[in-house]
Amino acid sequence: MAKKGEYKKTATADSVRQRKYNSQPQQKKNRAARNQARKEAMRDGKVSKGDGKDVDHKHQLMEGGTNHKANRRVVSRGANRTRGGRLGGKR
Repeated sequence: MAKKGEYKKTATADSVRQRKYNSQPQQKKNRAARNQARKEAMRDGKVSKGDGKDVDHKHQLMEGGTNHKANRRVVSRGANRTRGGRLGGKR
């Protein structure tokens, strides 16, 4: 078993790259903001666990958007992930 900070011997180059990217402080901050947005939407009754919905940021966090309620909407998982990190679905 790999020790903390090490990778498995069988780790692919892609998994190593993703782990490095996801461990960056800014990515941790963005992930925490996305989790908080989902939690607030659940509290407001807009989404529930296992409903196939995502909480989408209209102006994305990675593009400088905020986590304010006015910047969030509930969309289907497919619609949100088709957008693929592109502002307004276009780039």
